[in-house]
Amino acid sequence: MEFKFEKLIIWQKAMDYGESIHKLTYSFPKDELFNLTSQIRRAVDSIALNISEGSIGQTNPENKKFIGYSIRSLAEVVTCLHKAKRRNYITEKEFITHYEYAYNLMNMMVAFKEKIN
Repeated sequence: MEFKFEKLIIWQKAMDYGESIHKLTYSFPKDELFNLTSQIRRAVDSIALNISEGSIGQTNPENKKFIGYSIRSLAEVVTCLHKAKRRNYITEKEFITHYEYAYNLMNMMVAFKEKIN
């Protein structure tokens, strides 16, 4: 037995991305704990949370609204990655790895949103 959203590839990938970003933030300075670290963790968790919440909706506009929230949260994560790179909290390689994953996930989420009639 499983919920409908657990079958969605975008939800599964968002869950994986959340764990990857969470691990990445362990290298952030302790003085960022309540700033950038907290912000990127909340944003990345919000992606999967909104996908699941939207899948429970009874109407397509409601589903699209929550996928839209997920897309916005992913954009927020990307901005946080740029901040982390500029502050030298992550390496260029780490940035590229997480940026590319975000880019691919974004494309999948936009395509999914467009398929909802």
